[in-house]
Amino acid sequence: MTTFKHYLLTNGGVGQLGLLWKHLSPIKFSNVNLSTCRLLCSTRRHMASNTGLQPIQMAFSSYENSKNPSSENENVLIIMHGMMGSRSNWNSLSKVLHNKTTWKVIAVDARNHGDSPHSPEHTYEHLVEDIRHLMDNLGLKKASFIGHSMGGRAMMMAALKYPELVQKLVVVDISPIGTSPQLMTMGKYFNAMKSIRLQPNIQLSAARKHADQQLASTISDKGLRDFLIMNLVEKGSGQFAWRINLDALHNNFMSRIATFPQITNTFSGPTLFIGGTKSDYLKPEEEPDILKIFPAASFAYVNDAGHLVHVEKPAEFLALTTEFLLKG
Repeated sequence: MTTFKHYLLTNGGVGQLGLLWKHLSPIKFSNVNLSTCRLLCSTRRHMASNTGLQPIQMAFSSYENSKNPSSENENVLIIMHGMMGSRSNWNSLSKVLHNKTTWKVIAVDARNHGDSPHSPEHTYEHLVEDIRHLMDNLGLKKASFIGHSMGGRAMMMAALKYPELVQKLVVVDISPIGTSPQLMTMGKYFNAMKSIRLQPNIQLSAARKHADQQLASTISDKGLRDFLIMNLVEKGSGQFAWRINLDALHNNFMSRIATFPQITNTFSGPTLFIGGTKSDYLKPEEEPDILKIFPAASFAYVNDAGHLVHVEKPAEFLALTTEFLLKG
């Protein structure tokens, strides 16, 4: 029997996630200027890691075999979503990956996303320390990683910095070499989301519809708008807020996230890069340079898929990923 659980790390270990207090990025209402809400959190502040960076307590979902959990001790898969996403984007895929591999699958919310705490710092170095901190708290000596976009770069960075922690690595539609021109347009998305005005005391579905109408003047892609609007949540008292930390993501994006950090390390473990043929985030011409950093890497491109490969072509993505994880 497979169990599906939500967790929040605490200083003393792992606790089942009930009500998670979190920061919310404000939405400006008509005639109301909502300040950023900070709710009391029952968890304690972690000690800084030995890198000097302050890790946060990532919220995560775990998919595991409740009848025989010991069978999964040797094989654990950790998944990190992309910018402005959350672990909920991976719910269905996580369940299928668990069922196909019988591995324990852990899908996380990166800092400043989903149910994880907000922080003014948002760099790949911080994301890596958050992953390492999670593994320490769960007693995991090694795991395989899947990361999409921002999450893919974080997982690459983790493999390069702490190769002893990584069994296998799957990087979804992102490169350590080039940067898609589309990433350079992220600023307009942040500004558009910050400019949203909503009436209070309406249904969440209506609020999301109104937000979509306002975003449409800046963002023509309906699929992208739907993806962003999933971050709009009801805060209580008839008000709404962005679940992601817009200010932190916006402030750190160009200088800390848009490009991959300069690093001289290599990772020689099994690595699979999966791209979409309709995306320019991962390009075949970059493969020789990628192989200098990940010498055991292989590459696969899913036909007619864009940047959200796993969403647009889930069957193809699952086939590639499962075969790679179970090989050898």
